[in-house]
Order: sequence, then structure tokens, then C-alpha cells
Amino acid sequence: MFNPTHLAAVSVETSNTFILTAVLLTLTVVYLASKLGGAVCSRLGLPEVLGELLGGVLVGISALHVVIFPEQGVTAADSSIIALLELTSDLTDQGAGVVFQTQAAIIDLLSEIGVVVLLLEVGLACNLDELIKIGPKAALVAIAGVATPFSIGALGLIYLFGVAPIPAVFVGAALTATSIGITAKVLSQLGKIATTEGQIIIGAAVLDDILGIILLAVVASLAKTGEVDVVNIGYLVVVASLFLGGAILLGRQYSNWIVRVFGENQGQLLVSALIFALLMSYLASAIGLEALLGAFAAGLILGETTKHKELQQQVMPLAYALVPIFFVTVGARTNIGVLNPLVPENQQGLVIALFLAVAAVISQLAAGYVLPAKDNLNRLAIGIGMIPRGEVALVFAGMGLSSGVLSESLNVSIVVMVIMTTFIAPPLVKWAMSDQRFPPDQGEENNDHGDPVDHAEETANNSKPLEDQGLENQGAGV
Repeated sequence: MFNPTHLAAVSVETSNTFILTAVLLTLTVVYLASKLGGAVCSRLGLPEVLGELLGGVLVGISALHVVIFPEQGVTAADSSIIALLELTSDLTDQGAGVVFQTQAAIIDLLSEIGVVVLLLEVGLACNLDELIKIGPKAALVAIAGVATPFSIGALGLIYLFGVAPIPAVFVGAALTATSIGITAKVLSQLGKIATTEGQIIIGAAVLDDILGIILLAVVASLAKTGEVDVVNIGYLVVVASLFLGGAILLGRQYSNWIVRVFGENQGQLLVSALIFALLMSYLASAIGLEALLGAFAAGLILGETTKHKELQQQVMPLAYALVPIFFVTVGARTNIGVLNPLVPENQQGLVIALFLAVAAVISQLAAGYVLPAKDNLNRLAIGIGMIPRGEVALVFAGMGLSSGVLSESLNVSIVVMVIMTTFIAPPLVKWAMSDQRFPPDQGEENNDHGDPVDHAEETANNSKPLEDQGLENQGAGV
């Protein structure tokens, strides 16, 4: 996270020159990695988000050391950007450390803002009526998607690998939370976010994150005291329910009023949406939830306004600019060195990681199939859409390692599991959601798979047609 105390240790000249230069150079590399990686994957018929992740791996800790972060155990001497500045200017070694830490913090902050914009746009693309309608299905998938991997992971580690119960519970918990950003980006690029399957995946992923936060509180308490803080768990359950319920109520009753208060003019609409999204993100964070949940709730509310089409069109360019920073930094943080089996301390972790990755995939596929077959849904696509683990799993790993609960090999296993699920999910989601996998009359009958429908009839029924959402041709942002 951004730490302003770094700025106090550097002169105004350094702050205004070297830090800005380092940030601009880093962003240039980030955007180049995003565009080149996305273009290559697009040529190969793969989702562009996979290219952004791979581009991040290339410029990150595993290769070029352009986008690296102090918490990865590196210093200014390891940064290619700092090396370039020292070569081409009079940046001193003392100033280099401050510039490196501040530049990395700013890129990290922009990345977090990017994912806030991503979830705002996902919320705008969702149909609140449809989300409420599929709410029970999403809840069923989410509960199965948390309980199944947690049970398989924890019990497997205890009985197959002889891991102690508390570390096993910690690792099992890391398997539970779906990375909503990865799946949402792929669904958006495929134009499938408005399908019934897409809505179920998004709804279940949001609930997954809420359940993951609650589970994190449980295992953190268990690790520190050996006991479970029931009061804290109850608090999180209540505030999460009230927050989402309040968002739905606001969306139903006051969404158009909110737009009028913040301003309806063309130039004010985007800023108004950002003010509201950032405010909701702050409120979510202040009550102990993820800030991303607040941005998603803001998108749901604003998606109910008469200005939702204009909002989507105006948020899209902002997403093009900020969302790639998030995905490139995710890739940049991926240290593929942990995949080297020749390093002794990696070997046990790799074996456990393979078990965890298989458990994550199988359990999420099973979560998709808890839905009744009579619903005639693409249950395979729903299960695959829930596969990618993400930043929440890494939060579990970091907390477990810093607290001493997790050994180095268990920490490596979580990191490798996240790498595997993050990179295999996008092409699998694209395959599973492909229209060619369904008979021509199936989508027309159920309108579940994005096939052509009567949009005039949809509009008459107060729903939001897919082309109104401006998502079909979107590439870099949701």
C-alpha cells in the first residue's frame, strides 16, 4: 500500500523529478506489456487478459525486473527502472531507495484503483433484476465453492501429507475465494457477462469473497489464539448482508436521485460515478469488508439509473487505462522461480501445490454441478468460471507466513496453486462459454448463452440488452 512517509525522506526536487520519471517509465512498460501480450494471445485465439498476465510475468520479478515490489524481497539495486535512472541521471544510491519504494507504492495504488474501476464496470454490466432472480443459484454455487475446496484441501493435507491441523485449515481456507477480476474480464471480452451463466458466476464470486473474508477472520483468530472469535464472525456476516441488501434497496429506490444529486451533464456523469464508487468502496473497507465489494455495489446501483448506458460508455475508456495495470501487476508479482523442482525447498511445495490445484479445479467444477440439471444451464462453464484463485489466496499465504503458521513449502504451494489456476482459467472459460458448444436452438429457447434474441421484447420487459451494455467488442477493460 502507498506509504506517504517515504516522500518525507526525499527532497522536493527528487520527488518532482525522479519519482515521477520512474512512475511514467513503469507505466509505459506496463502498457506495452499489456498491449503486446494481449495482441499475441488474441492472435492465438486466447483471452487478452491471459496476455496481460503473461506480459506482467515478463516485466516482473521473474524476468526483466521492471515492475517489482519491496515486499518481494528486492531492493532498488534489483530494479531495471532505477538502474536506468542512475545510468542516465545523477540519482544517488540513497535517493534510489526512496524513489524505488515510492514508485512501487504508486504503481500498487494505481493497480488497486484499476480493480475498483473493474468492479464498478462489472456492477454496471449486471442486471439487478437478473441477479436477484439468480441469487439462490449463485448462493448455492458460492457455498459449494467454499465448502468443497476447504474440506478437500484441509483434510487432504492432514491425512495425505501429515500437515498439522491449523496450517492445514489455513491452506484450505486459501482455496476458497474466487478471483472475480480474472473471470469478469474474460466474460466481458467474450460478451457473456450478461448471460445467466455469467450473472451466476459474478454473483457467486462476490459471495465467495464475502465468505472468504469471514473465513479469513476465523483462521486468523484460530492461528493467534487457538480459538474462534464468534462475535467477529457474526459481525462480518451481519454487515456484509446489510451492505449488499442496502445496495439493492438504494438501487431500487434512489438510483436516479443519486445521479441527479451528483450531476447528469455529460462532463459530470463520469466524475459523479467515480465519487459514488469510491465512497462506497471506502464504506465497505471501513466496516471490515473488501473495498471491491463497495465498487461492485456502486455499479449495481448506478446500473439501475436511466443513465446506465452513458455511464458504461464513459467508464469504458477509464477501464482501458487503469484495469491493465492491475492484471500486469498480478503477473509481475508471479515468481515462476517457485516452480523450479531443482531447488530443494520447492520440491515438497510443488507436490502439495499440484494436489491443491487439482483440488481447486475439481471442487469448483463440482460447485457448478450442484445446480439442478433441469435448469438447462451450462454448469460446466459456471464451474470453470469459479476456478481462478487470486489475490485473496495470496493474502492468506502472506498472513500465514508472517505469523509463522505456514512453513516455506506450504507458502510456496499456495503461490503455485494461484499461478496454475490463474493461468489455466481464461482459455478454459472461453472454451466452455463458446456458442459452438451448444445446439443452435438451445440459446434461442432459453436466452442463456448469448444467442440472438428479440431485444425489443427485452427492452419492453425492462431488461438491459447486451448491445446496450457496450461489452461485445471490449478488449482491455470490462
